[in-house]
Amino acid sequence: MEEEEGRIKLDGCGYDVTTSSQLCISAINSYYHQVLTYGRKRRVILEALVHDNNCVLANTLAAHFVSSHSSRATSLLHAAKSHLEHATLYEKLVFNAISYLMSQGRDDDVAVELHCKLLKEFPRDLVSLKRAQILCFYMGRPDLSLSLVNQVLPQNEGENYIYGMLAFPLLELGRMKDAEEAAKRGFEINEHDGWSQHALCHVLQYECRFREAVKFMEECSSSWSSSSSFMLTHNWWHVALCYLEGSAPMQSVLEVYDNYIWKELDKTDAAAPEVYLNAVALLLRLCVRDELEFFGDRLHKLADCLADQANWYLEWHLDVLTVWALAKTGQISKADNLLKGLKERISRMTKKKQQIMQKGMMLAEVLYAYGRGNYKYGLELLGPDFDGNDCKIIGASDEQVDVFNEVWYIMLLNSGDATKAIEVIDKRIKKRDGTAFLWRLLVRLVALCHQILCLWFWRIVLLLLLHFFPYRREDTN
Repeated sequence: MEEEEGRIKLDGCGYDVTTSSQLCISAINSYYHQVLTYGRKRRVILEALVHDNNCVLANTLAAHFVSSHSSRATSLLHAAKSHLEHATLYEKLVFNAISYLMSQGRDDDVAVELHCKLLKEFPRDLVSLKRAQILCFYMGRPDLSLSLVNQVLPQNEGENYIYGMLAFPLLELGRMKDAEEAAKRGFEINEHDGWSQHALCHVLQYECRFREAVKFMEECSSSWSSSSSFMLTHNWWHVALCYLEGSAPMQSVLEVYDNYIWKELDKTDAAAPEVYLNAVALLLRLCVRDELEFFGDRLHKLADCLADQANWYLEWHLDVLTVWALAKTGQISKADNLLKGLKERISRMTKKKQQIMQKGMMLAEVLYAYGRGNYKYGLELLGPDFDGNDCKIIGASDEQVDVFNEVWYIMLLNSGDATKAIEVIDKRIKKRDGTAFLWRLLVRLVALCHQILCLWFWRIVLLLLLHFFPYRREDTN
């Protein structure tokens, strides 16, 4: 009995874990910290196995960590399953949630429900909450994400990280004041909480408080040195967008790209696809604004990296942007191959998932058409009532999908459909009237309409003159 009791230890959440090794628990707790801080040392979970390779929780969490880049995940899950009879209830529920999440042909709604069940029993497990929220993000369901965090909030009042996790779904649901309040509370608890910082920047950006957002993020930037490649470059992507939207010198945007996004690749532990995502997302914004020329050959350099198929099929969002980069830089056969591969991946999904991902596939084809300058076909695919927010299932936030709205505006403008362009841009300006880019577009469209009206006016005048004063060529014979 004493031996059994010695094998039960408490993790950082205060929950029972079956292990005789305190070092195993320490590694698990370090992993929790890395997940919640978006740290770059999440592989610390593998150290837990060194200290106890029979621990169900350690094997389960390690399987999830390596699942995106290693075939070892299956053997780790099998190891966890083989010791389930000795596991605690907490470990069993974590195993059930993660093993289903990693299963082929899973139903995302079921995966969320398993996490919901886990969190009802063990509401202080914020790592499982984070995992569930990420799943909801890729489902395009901020409502589910908010429901999950509200479910555990009473047991986590005043806790570190919980308010950043509350803020993000609130802002995705358009509840900006509530999101700002939650993000500020998270920041007050821990000013180094990158997710609270990030959420507050989102709010400031949406409200077009660009200078305030830049000042805030630059003051926070010293705390990002230990952040993952994604979090580090994504936060700087936000800063670059604020420079861009706030009409700062283009040199400021370029310096962010070179020094804080692309330079991340110099680090030995950099996750290249995470860097590429933020790099190509920024360059697409510049393309929409007709500012790519200022960036020289950077898009070609990036496209050469994205042409490597090792970077394909990791993130739908990255794949969609890669299609554009390849098409824009003339690597048409590569772009075609990526599109074909995406279609094949959809064909292997469940019918339910196929229907959901059709919008993602449509978006990839639109970006291909945009990259090749085929605006007519792109507009046919988008239809008259396109809204980028309907495409969150590619794994993108409101701010990230907004560029697809901008692509739509530009294609309308370049195809000569000024009336429709004015209609949709005017509608957007009513929501965000501090966006200089949209005002500049509107001015261009009004000028274009004025030119068209002038042309029609003089055409009508000419027709009337010809009607009342017909030109008669005199007979010279």
